[in-house]
Amino acid sequence: MTAAKNLKVAFIGTGIMGAPIAGHIMDAGYDVTVYNRTKEKADGLITRGATWADSPAAAAADADVIFTMVGYPADVEDVYLSTDGLIRVAKKGAWLIDLTTSSPALARDIHDAAEVEDKHAFDCPVTGGEQGAIDGTLTLIVGAKEEDVAPVLPILESFSSKIFYFDAAGAGQTAKLCNQVSLAGCMVGMADALALAEQGGLDVSRMLEMVGSGMGGSRALTGLGPKALEGDYKPGFLVEHFRKDLGLAIEQSEDLDITLPGVETAFTLYDMLDQIGGGRLGTQALTLLYAEQADAVAAGLDWGKLDTSAFEPDDHDHECSCGHDHGHDHECTCGHDHDGDQECACDHGDGCHCEE
Repeated sequence: MTAAKNLKVAFIGTGIMGAPIAGHIMDAGYDVTVYNRTKEKADGLITRGATWADSPAAAAADADVIFTMVGYPADVEDVYLSTDGLIRVAKKGAWLIDLTTSSPALARDIHDAAEVEDKHAFDCPVTGGEQGAIDGTLTLIVGAKEEDVAPVLPILESFSSKIFYFDAAGAGQTAKLCNQVSLAGCMVGMADALALAEQGGLDVSRMLEMVGSGMGGSRALTGLGPKALEGDYKPGFLVEHFRKDLGLAIEQSEDLDITLPGVETAFTLYDMLDQIGGGRLGTQALTLLYAEQADAVAAGLDWGKLDTSAFEPDDHDHECSCGHDHGHDHECTCGHDHDGDQECACDHGDGCHCEE
């Protein structure tokens, strides 16, 4: 079987990245049916010739290849494993490809359930952000063997520039979480560097050029640092989705009985940003946690929304804001001793935003 152009494709989830991906599949000559919870987000595809379906089940009913790109693992589970989910309604022999960053264990469950039904499912999270989706240059991270994916490879190549195979169901998700773990450190480093340069009186643009040209550089710093400096927080990747990914990485690390302190720090910061109203901003908005309060308010943030109870000590153990009990005391992320009369270096006027 090869991915002949007469194969029917369903695409479920036409958001920031899903819509341009579906558009590339259409441009490659495939007949595409789309579904999204908010129909307006699919209007551009419909205008270009995509067929609208009123539900995921309706979109998948006649499809040979079904893509999903939804928000959270709970959404993935519902779309695939509910009583009218894709595993049940897709036709025999259909390919079910999840592009969402989700749980490795859930990806394995979906793969196994599909095989029982004589269908083929594999996890295929992507990286490259909104621009990569628009340009058709995403990197695909596949939880399957290369030979097993060959029948649908031409479709995958229509919106990607690189494909990495990790041979087993769920392994693509684990590999994507590795990407997010590394990115988390880069984002925190970028935000720290900007704050240090600004408070140190440097030409911040020149600092970004210098650091970006050496070992301290990263694509986060060179690509998102200038946006943050300009006050451009338009999302290429949403804060709330990055927070979700970091939570999944922490969950995976606990399953493997390892500790990822860098990720826990980044999660705490992005969780804070999400709480105060930054969930729908781009990940570069992390720098707003270091900004003057007026600048944060101008970007739509409200420090009054922060649940400070999570940062106040009491006589019993706390749970981390990620929902996992790490079994040890936490210190403030600013690194200062707050046993005396010192104020937190974050200086947002609402007291110290410490970890538990």
